[in-house]
Amino acid sequence: MPKALLSVYDKTGLIDLARGLTDLGWELLASGGTAKLIQQNGLKVTEVADYTGSPEILGGRVKTLHPAIHGGLLARNTPEDQAQLQSLGWEFIDLVAVNLYPFEATVAKEGVTLAEAIEQIDIGGVALIRAAAKNHDRVTLLCDPADYASVLLGLQNKTLDLDARRALALKGFRLTSHYDRAISRYLDGGEGETLELYPVQPLRYGENPHQSAVLLGFKPGETPLGGKVLQGKELSYNNLLDLDAAWRAVVSYKKTSIVIVKHLTPCGVASNDDQAEAYKAAYQCDTVSAYGGIIAANRPITAATAEAIKDLFVECIIAPGYEPEALEIFAKKKNARLVEMPDLEVEPKVEYRSVVRGLLRQQVDMGDPDQNGWKVVTVKQPTAEEMTAMKFAWIACQYVKSNSIVFAKGETTVGIGGGQPNRVDCVRIAAGHAGEKAKGAVMASDAFFPYPDSVEEAAKAGITAIVQPGGSIRDQESIDLCNKLGLSMVVTGYRHFRH
Repeated sequence: MPKALLSVYDKTGLIDLARGLTDLGWELLASGGTAKLIQQNGLKVTEVADYTGSPEILGGRVKTLHPAIHGGLLARNTPEDQAQLQSLGWEFIDLVAVNLYPFEATVAKEGVTLAEAIEQIDIGGVALIRAAAKNHDRVTLLCDPADYASVLLGLQNKTLDLDARRALALKGFRLTSHYDRAISRYLDGGEGETLELYPVQPLRYGENPHQSAVLLGFKPGETPLGGKVLQGKELSYNNLLDLDAAWRAVVSYKKTSIVIVKHLTPCGVASNDDQAEAYKAAYQCDTVSAYGGIIAANRPITAATAEAIKDLFVECIIAPGYEPEALEIFAKKKNARLVEMPDLEVEPKVEYRSVVRGLLRQQVDMGDPDQNGWKVVTVKQPTAEEMTAMKFAWIACQYVKSNSIVFAKGETTVGIGGGQPNRVDCVRIAAGHAGEKAKGAVMASDAFFPYPDSVEEAAKAGITAIVQPGGSIRDQESIDLCNKLGLSMVVTGYRHFRH
């Protein structure tokens, strides 16, 4: 009669598993609370302590750490191993269902003490997983309740083969590896750095056809950006980069907003209570660059917005949802990828970039830590309308490649310049895109002005107010020029480079 050992902290699906094994003629062993729950449901089970002849000790710290258990798991299917087990009065254990104390969930709680955390370090469970996984040639490991039903079906149909057991063993080794890293991170105060990455999907190629590429996620079973692809061709490497840039930008706004991105930088941003109007305004910022771009919305896409977009060639659209009528409209754009996001979060709160022989890690730039630190430094005070436009432009400029310059009127960008080594060139680019719309607009700069020439170019274009971080040794020269030309200037105290 085959024998199964059940020892689980998470009791999800336990009784269905126990009943299914019993119906197939298996004998059940179980520890402590697991055995008690099985008995309460009218199923026959032998407690581990009765099987081994050794009681649980140290308040439950030692339950399954016994040669009768680990010998039964690690014994190979050979006459020699079987004879040795029989001489000791023990038997093969053919299946183990085990999961671990919730260490990560415990330490994530506020105010958890070191002693409380240590009590959630599982010893016996990890040992069972490793023993069963090591001997997967004979033993089936279940460390995830999601696998119970398929394994029962495989046992019933006699289709649970070595490949299936090897896949379950791999899941076990991944679990214990993750568990140990979580413990080490906690004990070293979070100073240690470990990255666990899992393949999400292979990509046709990278930035260019001769470069191979794959999308990786931070957890098994992840989807692209954590979202759901509703239609369109497979997402490419470049699509994913642009989708990420557009999503980060659009969720930075509280009002209904649209961001259009091309080549990792916004080419149009607008906020408006009417989403379709927000799209039209963002599109008008740079109609040339919007062609073949990425559109992001921080509200579900309405039918009216879809109608406004339908004639523009776009690579991808990303939003937290779509009205049914919008999906019908987009269905005619078969190549356009639609991505639906589950929420408005940007996760994780850190970001990585590879460099030669290493990685850079930094916290995600979530905007100014002090939202009330703005200071008017010119004689002329900005109007209420200019302040509204500057607050809008200030967020937009955080997502444009440095040196970032954004011209805005109201809550709409009218000109964007960035990605040049010279800031004054970016002002000229923004002015060129804005044209006559620059007159009466405001300007945001992601970093300070090393010279007043950017202020001079902005004034020539028709800018009336400027927001910038300040901090240059030549700040006063820029302030003096604003005073001379009749512009207002606000400094924020925070820089927002995006290299």
